Amino acid sequence: MNLEEYFARTGYKGSLEKQDLETLTDIFQHHIRAVPFENLSIHCGEKITLELEHVYNKIVRRKRGGWCMENNQLLGWVLKCLGYDSSFLGAYVFNPHQNAYATIMTHLLVKVVIDGKAYIVDGGFGVSYQMWQPMELVSGKDQPQAPGVFRFTEKNAIWYLEKLRRKQYIPNQNFSNSDLLEKKECRKVYMFSLEPRTVEDFRFQCTYLQTSPDSLFTKKSICTLQTTGGFRALIGWTLTETTYNYKENMDLVEFVTLEDEEVEKALKEKFNITLDRKLVPINIKGFYTI
Repeated sequence: MNLEEYFARTGYKGSLEKQDLETLTDIFQHHIRAVPFENLSIHCGEKITLELEHVYNKIVRRKRGGWCMENNQLLGWVLKCLGYDSSFLGAYVFNPHQNAYATIMTHLLVKVVIDGKAYIVDGGFGVSYQMWQPMELVSGKDQPQAPGVFRFTEKNAIWYLEKLRRKQYIPNQNFSNSDLLEKKECRKVYMFSLEPRTVEDFRFQCTYLQTSPDSLFTKKSICTLQTTGGFRALIGWTLTETTYNYKENMDLVEFVTLEDEEVEKALKEKFNITLDRKLVPINIKGFYTI
Protein backbone atom coordinates (compact mmCIF):
# COMPACT_ATOMS: atom_id res chain seq x y z
CA MET A 1 0.00 0.00 0.00
CA ASN A 2 1.41 3.37 -0.96
CA LEU A 3 0.10 6.86 -1.66
CA GLU A 4 1.70 7.15 -5.09
CA GLU A 5 -0.31 4.17 -6.35
CA TYR A 6 -3.52 5.58 -4.85
CA PHE A 7 -2.99 8.99 -6.49
CA ALA A 8 -2.24 7.32 -9.82
CA ARG A 9 -5.63 5.64 -9.44
CA THR A 10 -7.46 8.93 -8.80
CA GLY A 11 -5.36 11.09 -11.13
CA TYR A 12 -4.42 13.61 -8.42
CA LYS A 13 -1.13 15.38 -9.18
CA GLY A 14 -1.27 18.33 -6.80
CA SER A 15 0.61 19.20 -3.65
CA LEU A 16 1.07 16.70 -0.84
CA GLU A 17 2.85 19.13 1.46
CA LYS A 18 -0.04 21.29 2.66
CA GLN A 19 -2.72 20.06 5.04
CA ASP A 20 -5.13 22.83 4.07
CA LEU A 21 -8.75 22.91 2.90
CA GLU A 22 -7.88 23.58 -0.73
CA THR A 23 -5.66 20.50 -0.94
CA LEU A 24 -8.21 18.38 0.91
CA THR A 25 -10.94 19.45 -1.52
CA ASP A 26 -8.79 18.66 -4.55
CA ILE A 27 -7.86 15.19 -3.26
CA PHE A 28 -11.48 14.52 -2.37
CA GLN A 29 -12.86 15.56 -5.76
CA HIS A 30 -10.36 13.39 -7.60
CA HIS A 31 -11.49 10.44 -5.48
CA ILE A 32 -15.23 10.78 -6.10
CA ARG A 33 -14.69 11.25 -9.87
CA ALA A 34 -12.44 8.21 -10.18
CA VAL A 35 -13.81 5.75 -7.62
CA PRO A 36 -17.45 4.67 -8.01
CA PHE A 37 -19.87 4.17 -5.16
CA GLU A 38 -20.99 0.62 -5.88
CA ASN A 39 -22.21 -2.63 -4.35
CA LEU A 40 -21.63 -4.89 -7.35
CA SER A 41 -19.70 -7.46 -5.32
CA ILE A 42 -22.94 -8.53 -3.65
CA HIS A 43 -24.48 -9.29 -7.05
CA CYS A 44 -21.57 -11.16 -8.57
CA GLY A 45 -20.82 -13.58 -5.75
CA GLU A 46 -18.04 -11.71 -3.95
CA LYS A 47 -17.88 -10.95 -0.24
CA ILE A 48 -17.26 -7.37 0.90
CA THR A 49 -14.77 -7.22 3.77
CA LEU A 50 -13.44 -4.29 5.78
CA GLU A 51 -9.75 -5.18 6.01
CA LEU A 52 -7.90 -2.10 4.78
CA GLU A 53 -5.49 -4.02 2.55
CA HIS A 54 -8.42 -5.78 0.88
CA VAL A 55 -10.16 -2.44 0.35
CA TYR A 56 -6.95 -0.95 -1.05
CA ASN A 57 -6.43 -3.84 -3.47
CA LYS A 58 -10.04 -3.71 -4.63
CA ILE A 59 -10.20 0.04 -5.25
CA VAL A 60 -6.63 0.90 -6.20
CA ARG A 61 -5.31 -2.21 -7.94
CA ARG A 62 -8.49 -3.80 -9.31
CA LYS A 63 -9.93 -0.35 -10.17
CA ARG A 64 -13.24 -1.07 -8.52
CA GLY A 65 -15.37 1.12 -6.28
CA GLY A 66 -17.07 0.40 -2.99
CA TRP A 67 -19.64 1.57 -0.49
CA CYS A 68 -19.09 4.00 2.39
CA MET A 69 -17.13 1.59 4.61
CA GLU A 70 -14.67 1.03 1.79
CA ASN A 71 -14.45 4.47 0.13
CA ASN A 72 -14.29 6.46 3.35
CA GLN A 73 -11.97 4.02 5.09
CA LEU A 74 -9.52 4.38 2.20
CA LEU A 75 -9.90 8.16 2.19
CA GLY A 76 -9.32 8.21 5.94
CA TRP A 77 -6.11 6.21 5.51
CA VAL A 78 -4.87 8.60 2.79
CA LEU A 79 -5.58 11.68 4.91
CA LYS A 80 -3.88 10.16 7.97
CA CYS A 81 -0.81 9.37 5.87
CA LEU A 82 -0.71 12.98 4.68
CA GLY A 83 -0.85 14.31 8.23
CA TYR A 84 -4.47 15.48 8.42
CA ASP A 85 -6.23 15.43 11.79
CA SER A 86 -8.94 12.96 10.80
CA SER A 87 -11.28 10.47 12.49
CA PHE A 88 -14.26 8.28 11.65
CA LEU A 89 -17.88 8.96 12.61
CA GLY A 90 -21.00 6.82 12.23
CA ALA A 91 -24.35 7.91 10.77
CA TYR A 92 -27.93 6.68 10.57
CA VAL A 93 -29.31 7.02 7.05
CA PHE A 94 -32.76 8.49 6.41
CA ASN A 95 -35.25 6.16 4.72
CA PRO A 96 -37.75 8.25 2.72
CA HIS A 97 -40.16 5.35 2.28
CA GLN A 98 -40.46 4.90 6.04
CA ASN A 99 -40.02 8.63 6.72
CA ALA A 100 -37.57 7.73 9.49
CA TYR A 101 -33.87 7.36 10.19
CA ALA A 102 -32.45 3.85 10.30
CA THR A 103 -32.11 2.23 13.71
CA ILE A 104 -28.74 0.72 12.73
CA MET A 105 -25.60 2.85 12.28
CA THR A 106 -24.67 1.83 8.74
CA HIS A 107 -22.85 4.85 7.32
CA LEU A 108 -19.17 5.58 7.94
CA LEU A 109 -17.88 9.10 7.31
CA VAL A 110 -14.74 11.12 8.00
CA LYS A 111 -14.26 14.20 10.16
CA VAL A 112 -11.23 16.39 9.44
CA VAL A 113 -10.03 19.30 11.57
CA ILE A 114 -8.06 22.08 9.85
CA ASP A 115 -6.89 25.17 11.78
CA GLY A 116 -9.41 24.48 14.52
CA LYS A 117 -12.38 24.10 12.13
CA ALA A 118 -14.11 20.73 11.73
CA TYR A 119 -15.23 19.44 8.32
CA ILE A 120 -17.16 16.38 7.19
CA VAL A 121 -15.63 14.50 4.27
CA ASP A 122 -17.93 11.83 2.84
CA GLY A 123 -16.89 10.07 -0.35
CA GLY A 124 -19.27 7.17 0.12
CA PHE A 125 -22.87 8.18 -0.46
CA GLY A 126 -23.15 8.37 -4.23
CA VAL A 127 -25.90 9.57 -6.57
CA SER A 128 -27.24 13.11 -6.02
CA TYR A 129 -26.52 13.10 -2.27
CA GLN A 130 -22.77 12.88 -2.80
CA MET A 131 -21.16 16.08 -1.54
CA TRP A 132 -18.51 17.53 -3.83
CA GLN A 133 -16.63 19.53 -1.21
CA PRO A 134 -15.80 19.00 2.46
CA MET A 135 -18.60 20.52 4.52
CA GLU A 136 -17.87 22.78 7.45
CA LEU A 137 -19.41 21.32 10.60
CA VAL A 138 -21.57 24.28 11.53
CA SER A 139 -25.28 24.26 12.32
CA GLY A 140 -27.89 26.07 10.24
CA LYS A 141 -25.59 27.35 7.49
CA ASP A 142 -26.51 26.77 3.83
CA GLN A 143 -23.50 25.33 1.99
CA PRO A 144 -24.18 25.56 -1.78
CA GLN A 145 -22.33 23.06 -3.97
CA ALA A 146 -22.77 21.88 -7.55
CA PRO A 147 -25.17 19.05 -6.54
CA GLY A 148 -27.40 21.49 -4.59
CA VAL A 149 -27.55 23.19 -1.21
CA PHE A 150 -26.41 21.10 1.76
CA ARG A 151 -27.05 22.02 5.37
CA PHE A 152 -26.18 20.68 8.81
CA THR A 153 -28.40 21.31 11.80
CA GLU A 154 -27.53 20.31 15.36
CA LYS A 155 -29.95 19.45 18.14
CA ASN A 156 -29.02 17.92 21.50
CA ALA A 157 -25.56 16.91 20.22
CA ILE A 158 -27.05 15.09 17.20
CA TRP A 159 -26.20 16.44 13.77
CA TYR A 160 -28.53 16.21 10.78
CA LEU A 161 -27.61 16.53 7.10
CA GLU A 162 -30.19 17.59 4.52
CA LYS A 163 -30.02 18.62 0.88
CA LEU A 164 -32.10 21.01 -1.21
CA ARG A 165 -32.13 20.10 -4.91
CA ARG A 166 -33.05 21.98 -8.07
CA LYS A 167 -35.99 21.25 -10.33
CA GLN A 168 -35.52 18.32 -12.70
CA TYR A 169 -36.07 18.03 -16.43
CA ILE A 170 -36.63 14.45 -17.64
CA PRO A 171 -36.68 14.23 -21.47
CA ASN A 172 -37.84 10.60 -21.42
CA GLN A 173 -41.30 10.98 -19.94
CA ASN A 174 -41.59 7.21 -19.49
CA PHE A 175 -39.45 7.81 -16.40
CA SER A 176 -41.23 10.91 -15.09
CA ASN A 177 -42.81 8.91 -12.25
CA SER A 178 -39.88 6.54 -11.72
CA ASP A 179 -39.16 5.53 -8.14
CA LEU A 180 -35.54 6.36 -8.97
CA LEU A 181 -36.46 10.06 -8.98
CA GLU A 182 -36.43 12.06 -5.77
CA LYS A 183 -39.86 13.65 -5.40
CA LYS A 184 -39.10 16.10 -2.58
CA GLU A 185 -37.04 19.23 -3.18
CA CYS A 186 -35.64 19.13 0.37
CA ARG A 187 -34.50 15.74 1.57
CA LYS A 188 -33.06 14.49 4.86
CA VAL A 189 -29.90 12.43 4.27
CA TYR A 190 -28.54 11.14 7.60
CA MET A 191 -27.94 11.94 11.26
CA PHE A 192 -24.80 11.39 13.36
CA SER A 193 -23.05 12.24 16.59
CA LEU A 194 -19.43 13.32 17.04
CA GLU A 195 -18.49 10.17 18.97
CA PRO A 196 -15.34 8.79 17.32
CA ARG A 197 -15.80 5.40 15.67
CA THR A 198 -13.51 2.69 14.37
CA VAL A 199 -13.92 0.28 11.49
CA GLU A 200 -14.60 -2.42 14.11
CA ASP A 201 -17.88 -0.64 14.90
CA PHE A 202 -19.12 -1.58 11.41
CA ARG A 203 -18.36 -5.33 11.28
CA PHE A 204 -21.94 -6.41 11.93
CA GLN A 205 -23.37 -3.81 9.57
CA CYS A 206 -21.05 -4.88 6.76
CA THR A 207 -22.38 -8.43 6.98
CA TYR A 208 -26.00 -7.37 7.49
CA LEU A 209 -26.12 -5.00 4.52
CA GLN A 210 -24.88 -7.62 2.06
CA THR A 211 -26.97 -10.55 3.35
CA SER A 212 -30.27 -9.28 4.79
CA PRO A 213 -33.33 -9.42 2.52
CA ASP A 214 -34.32 -6.10 4.13
CA SER A 215 -31.15 -4.35 2.97
CA LEU A 216 -31.31 -1.85 0.12
CA PHE A 217 -28.05 -3.30 -1.15
CA THR A 218 -29.43 -6.81 -1.66
CA LYS A 219 -32.48 -5.38 -3.45
CA LYS A 220 -30.54 -3.33 -6.00
CA SER A 221 -27.28 -3.53 -7.91
CA ILE A 222 -25.86 -0.01 -7.76
CA CYS A 223 -22.94 1.72 -9.44
CA THR A 224 -22.64 5.51 -9.41
CA LEU A 225 -19.84 7.90 -10.29
CA GLN A 226 -19.54 11.66 -10.04
CA THR A 227 -18.52 13.52 -13.21
CA THR A 228 -17.27 17.06 -13.75
CA GLY A 229 -20.85 18.20 -14.42
CA GLY A 230 -23.08 15.77 -12.56
CA PHE A 231 -23.16 12.01 -12.00
CA ARG A 232 -23.91 8.69 -13.64
CA ALA A 233 -25.79 5.81 -12.07
CA LEU A 234 -26.49 2.25 -13.13
CA ILE A 235 -29.20 0.79 -10.91
CA GLY A 236 -30.29 -2.63 -12.10
CA TRP A 237 -30.66 -2.17 -15.86
CA THR A 238 -31.42 1.57 -15.68
CA LEU A 239 -28.60 3.92 -16.68
CA THR A 240 -29.04 7.52 -15.54
CA GLU A 241 -26.93 10.54 -16.49
CA THR A 242 -27.59 13.73 -14.54
CA THR A 243 -26.22 17.14 -15.51
CA TYR A 244 -26.40 19.67 -12.69
CA ASN A 245 -27.77 23.14 -13.40
CA TYR A 246 -27.87 22.67 -17.18
CA LYS A 247 -30.38 25.55 -17.13
CA GLU A 248 -30.95 28.03 -14.32
CA ASN A 249 -32.19 26.09 -11.28
CA MET A 250 -32.76 23.00 -13.44
CA ASP A 251 -30.98 19.63 -13.58
CA LEU A 252 -31.14 17.42 -16.66
CA VAL A 253 -31.88 13.75 -15.84
CA GLU A 254 -31.58 11.29 -18.72
CA PHE A 255 -32.71 7.67 -18.41
CA VAL A 256 -32.14 4.63 -20.63
CA THR A 257 -32.95 0.97 -20.00
CA LEU A 258 -30.18 -1.45 -20.94
CA GLU A 259 -30.42 -5.00 -22.20
CA ASP A 260 -28.52 -7.71 -20.28
CA GLU A 261 -25.74 -7.79 -22.84
CA GLU A 262 -25.26 -4.00 -22.60
CA VAL A 263 -24.65 -3.87 -18.85
CA GLU A 264 -21.04 -5.06 -18.94
CA LYS A 265 -20.19 -2.59 -21.72
CA ALA A 266 -21.79 0.29 -19.79
CA LEU A 267 -19.80 -0.56 -16.66
CA LYS A 268 -16.58 -0.42 -18.67
CA GLU A 269 -17.34 2.69 -20.73
CA LYS A 270 -19.20 4.78 -18.14
CA PHE A 271 -17.57 3.68 -14.87
CA ASN A 272 -14.23 2.14 -15.94
CA ILE A 273 -15.17 -1.08 -14.15
CA THR A 274 -14.35 -4.58 -15.36
CA LEU A 275 -15.74 -7.30 -13.12
CA ASP A 276 -14.00 -10.59 -12.41
CA ARG A 277 -17.31 -12.43 -12.08
CA LYS A 278 -20.66 -12.27 -13.87
CA LEU A 279 -22.99 -9.57 -12.56
CA VAL A 280 -26.64 -10.45 -11.98
CA PRO A 281 -28.43 -7.06 -12.11
CA ILE A 282 -31.36 -6.49 -9.78
CA ASN A 283 -33.71 -3.57 -9.18
CA ILE A 284 -36.63 -4.29 -6.85
CA LYS A 285 -38.95 -1.30 -7.16
CA GLY A 286 -39.67 1.19 -4.43
CA PHE A 287 -36.39 1.27 -2.54
CA TYR A 288 -34.06 3.86 -4.04
CA THR A 289 -34.08 7.46 -5.20
CA ILE A 290 -31.57 9.71 -6.92
